[in-house]
Amino acid sequence: MDLLTEHWLDVLGWGGSALLVFSLMQQRVLRFRVLNLAAGVALLVFNAIIEVWPMVGLNAVTSAINIWFLVRLVGERHDEHVFEVLEVGADDAYLHHVLRTHRSDIARFQPDFDGRPDPDGDHAFLVQRGDETVGVVVVRREGDLGDVAQVRLDYVTPRFRDFTPGEFVWRRSDALRELGFRRVVTAPGMVGAYYDHLGFHREGDAYVLDLAPA
Repeated sequence: MDLLTEHWLDVLGWGGSALLVFSLMQQRVLRFRVLNLAAGVALLVFNAIIEVWPMVGLNAVTSAINIWFLVRLVGERHDEHVFEVLEVGADDAYLHHVLRTHRSDIARFQPDFDGRPDPDGDHAFLVQRGDETVGVVVVRREGDLGDVAQVRLDYVTPRFRDFTPGEFVWRRSDALRELGFRRVVTAPGMVGAYYDHLGFHREGDAYVLDLAPA
């Protein structure tokens, strides 16, 4: 404790610098902003104490920019006007490009997905934020009446992993209802925290969402 008491200012400066470097290594846009803000505030305090005013000004500006982006990102994360759901064919060239690009990442989270949507039984959706693809959802039509959407893939790109863009397919879009689906069933063993907040309920080892008629 005596060592920390004597060198707390060095710890603050070096710690802030290390956190700044670490923030630049983040793929997730929300996590990057949070860590970059924390680093900026630490360095602002450090430079104010040692009276390096140009660096105080720089850190104040970068912190304000990060706060602005954080407020915007958090405000938009559930905004259906920001994220758009596009249905594409299961054999769509761009869909297959996205799946190939993120193949290894998809395999980490859903190793049971073979990467090949079936044009005869699957429906595929891209979740877009402007011209950027932030999510892919693939469901298969099942059930005696063909009104069950069995989830084959629910993937979020690394930059938006702190968000849940799939919700715009499940809850905030009429895409599934318009196709005649009345129920969504996830693959067995999927992590439930994401689905728990979207009206899904547990049935055995899967999560189920009942859809109102279109």
